[in-house]
Amino acid sequence: MERINLGTADDLPPVDWEAIAERLESRTRPDPGAHNAISTWLTTVNADGSPHVTPVGAIWLDGTFWFQTGDTRKRQNIESDPRCAVAVSIKDADVVLEGDAVPVTDPDSVARATEKWRETGWPVEPDQSGTGITAPYNAPAQGPPPWTVYRIEPQSAVVVLGTEPGGLTRFNF
Repeated sequence: MERINLGTADDLPPVDWEAIAERLESRTRPDPGAHNAISTWLTTVNADGSPHVTPVGAIWLDGTFWFQTGDTRKRQNIESDPRCAVAVSIKDADVVLEGDAVPVTDPDSVARATEKWRETGWPVEPDQSGTGITAPYNAPAQGPPPWTVYRIEPQSAVVVLGTEPGGLTRFNF
């Protein structure tokens, strides 16, 4: 198996696949208070049409997901094809929201998003222009600030309920 450390630029060690495979086999779950207790996953479309899936620090604001990125593959993908999907497991349900990612550059909207991110504990602020964001830290490999804020223009959502009576529903917006 080839192993490529994507965190080298941030001085991160490579991940041990065997330890991860053991956790997958035992279906270990994150502790409810852990940083990844509610992971949000963004899928974008690579230039060759294949999917690119990555975790994002998304927030729920104005009835949709908002996320941010620096100079990354997800940003390059969105700039060439804005179609994307966000997936998250919440209490008693799994949710997938599909739509187009659009950049948010209105200073009032960027400021509202930064307020919401700060509520999660991330000390983010609008940049000097008010159209991007900056913080003392971000996820590895995001590149230097300012980072661009995006919101998903929802087109559809699929929700799977995991409790009685269950349910599987598509919503078209």
